[in-house]
Amino acid sequence: MENVHLAVEEDDLYSGYNDYNPTFDSEELENDVGFQQAVRTSHGRRPPMTAKFPGTAIGGRPLVSSFGSRIPMASSMGRPMTGAVQDGTARPMTAVRAAGYSSSLMRGSTFDPLGQSKGPAPPLEVKNEDTAEEKIKILEKKVNDLIEESCMAQSIGALQLALEKAKEAGRKERALIRQREASGNTEHINLDLTYSVLLNLANQYANNEMYPEALNSYHVIVKNKMFTNAGRLKVNMANIYFKQKNYPKAIKFYRMALDQISNAHKELRIKIMQNIGVVFVRLGQYSDAITSFEHIMTESPNIKTGFNLILCYYAVGDRERMKKAFQKLISVPLGIDDEDKYIPASDDPSSNMVTEAIKNDKLHQMERDLKVLAEKYIMTAAKLIAPAIETSFASGFDWCVDMVKCSLYVELANDLEINKAITYLRQKDFNQAVETLKTFEKKDSRVKSAAATNLSFLYFLEKEYDQADRYADLAMNADRYNPAALINKGNTVFVKKDYEKAAEFYKEALRNDSSCTEALYNLGLSYNRLNRFEEGLDCFLKLHSILRNSPEVMYQLAHLYEQLGDPQQAIEWLMQVISTTPTDPHVLAKLGKLHDDEGDKSQAFQYYSESFRYFPSNIDVIEWLGAYYIETQFCEKAIQYFERATLIQPNCVKWQLIVASCYRRSGNYQRALETYKEIHRRFPENVECLRFLVRLSTDMGLKEVQEYATKLKKVEKMKELREQRVKSGRENSARGRREGSTGSAENAKAEPQPEPKQFSPLLDSDSGRSSSSSTKGERLSAKMRSLPGSNEPYEASSQKELDASYVDPLGPQMDRPKTGAKKPVDDDDFADEDLGDDLLPE
Repeated sequence: MENVHLAVEEDDLYSGYNDYNPTFDSEELENDVGFQQAVRTSHGRRPPMTAKFPGTAIGGRPLVSSFGSRIPMASSMGRPMTGAVQDGTARPMTAVRAAGYSSSLMRGSTFDPLGQSKGPAPPLEVKNEDTAEEKIKILEKKVNDLIEESCMAQSIGALQLALEKAKEAGRKERALIRQREASGNTEHINLDLTYSVLLNLANQYANNEMYPEALNSYHVIVKNKMFTNAGRLKVNMANIYFKQKNYPKAIKFYRMALDQISNAHKELRIKIMQNIGVVFVRLGQYSDAITSFEHIMTESPNIKTGFNLILCYYAVGDRERMKKAFQKLISVPLGIDDEDKYIPASDDPSSNMVTEAIKNDKLHQMERDLKVLAEKYIMTAAKLIAPAIETSFASGFDWCVDMVKCSLYVELANDLEINKAITYLRQKDFNQAVETLKTFEKKDSRVKSAAATNLSFLYFLEKEYDQADRYADLAMNADRYNPAALINKGNTVFVKKDYEKAAEFYKEALRNDSSCTEALYNLGLSYNRLNRFEEGLDCFLKLHSILRNSPEVMYQLAHLYEQLGDPQQAIEWLMQVISTTPTDPHVLAKLGKLHDDEGDKSQAFQYYSESFRYFPSNIDVIEWLGAYYIETQFCEKAIQYFERATLIQPNCVKWQLIVASCYRRSGNYQRALETYKEIHRRFPENVECLRFLVRLSTDMGLKEVQEYATKLKKVEKMKELREQRVKSGRENSARGRREGSTGSAENAKAEPQPEPKQFSPLLDSDSGRSSSSSTKGERLSAKMRSLPGSNEPYEASSQKELDASYVDPLGPQMDRPKTGAKKPVDDDDFADEDLGDDLLPE
């Protein structure tokens, strides 16, 4: 009690309340030199106390009792005094006293708060990787890396690599579990890692369409009670059953997943119910699907569900409910900002920079995509229900337009009107379509341009080029940057053969829309007509890089290479056309012509035969095949082709004369005589037919020879008189033109015109000259020359006869594909693309 003193009244009752005993400061033990030295010594014993360290561990700071006295207390453990000097080094101070200095300078103390006087830090201890725990940690890291690599491979589309990585992760994870069991550390098994490995493996199996393996992996996860929330994976299993078209099982698993998800996850439950409704649609159970979709539209309406609900009502034929569902669809909020937000509203450069930055950011792009999707669904729904909700589709469209005008999608009303006109077109009601489109002439520029473009296109198809040109100008004035309007304007100029001006319009359309394939195609055609083949080739090569499998583009490339004198390249491109359209007879005939020009008769015969097989009414192909058989001395086979030509052109005597000549060459004189008689009956003034009748009757000793000879003389005399009249008429006409006499010209016109000259397939063996009645398009072909037959006595003359001709009487034809690419393509089509009425629920 001698050390106990009563508190003096004037002393503060709370003095010493904030005093701190550093003995109980465990946080500063790392900085306690004495404690650290004791820890490093054997068995944790402290070094012996010496006189150098007087006092106790708290002797440097006497405690203040509640009575206000300071009592130096001795420690039975002999701990050095806090803050005392050891070997001339001051110990770091605790948080109670400021670091680095003291109110009383102690012996040997220096200011060194960072401990730099102690020298460099000791080197780090080398990690021992041979221990079991270190091996387990390394293996865990490898498993995590493999899972990450698998996910990255999937993100770039390397599905097979992703599956291999997932399998390897599974093998490593099983080895990890075995290693933990071997070390007796089973209670530290990482269940999250096992779950990640199994889930990734199941996903990769599903991505590679290995559905049984994916379902097995999901079953392993779902059946393991140690995995929390594994029941949600039944949604993935239901999706797999849906892809396998096992719809009853898909519904079962969707419902099982729905039961295991609490009401707190509202959005997830809505998505599962939407999937259930889609499965019911696939099963044809529209009433059950309607129940699911109606519940979703009540709880959380969205565009896709509203559209699917309309489809279901359309399937059951409920008109009133279709109307109500359409009204719900157009009232669904999209939750996106107004476009005015992205328009600069002030002259502040900083705010304008922010507006420009967010104008095309990811969020705005997502908003635009969502709006486009909503407009697509609304347009499709309107076109679908318009004919069903009213007695006529026109009144149905009008109702839809009225509803849309009262909604957030006012701009779609005009698009619906244009689609109404397109529907009239599909019903072949062109007048109503034109009337509907004409109502847009006084509306805003965008709609006016679209309507005028469609009107120009319609008039162009009807070959009313003046009206097409007028509406093309109207569309261009309303929107000069409308590529479809520029293409229509170019087409109207193209048909007037002003190819330079047409090319300028097509170029302007390409400047406004570089991806406009119609403008590029028509520009290539314009260069072709201008004989600028190299520039046309550049256009079609660019177009081919965009439309890789377009037969029209490849055909035009072949045609241009042919014009440039490169038949081998032309053949290569035509072969590519055949690979896409193997049954096009015109392309096959073109291939045959090119091979024939190259001298490859066998290949030409093959392609011409294929062309004849697909289209046996092409006169050019029939004529070539018949000439080929005559040239190869197979006249009997040539007869069937020329008889078909006779059926196609019954009023052309040329084919019948060739058929008769083939019979005569094959030795069937009786059939030849009958054919000549039939020809004479139908064409009694044909000189060549009468000549052969005279010769055949003479050789066969028939009594009709005198009759045919008389007719032949009469016809030849009439022919000479006719030629004299023609000659005198031409002389009078020429004299009248020289003298400038109008009356003479009129008299010349009044002269009787010559009748169409008949083609003579044979030379007159008596006179040794060809008949003068052969026209320019009916010149004889050298490759159809006949060889003399031993059984034909009247061909023993030194002069040989030609039996047929292979000359196109109409002159060379424009090479073009079957698709009709000869004239410029006006495939701007309609300004607003038709979305189709058969969109399936998603």
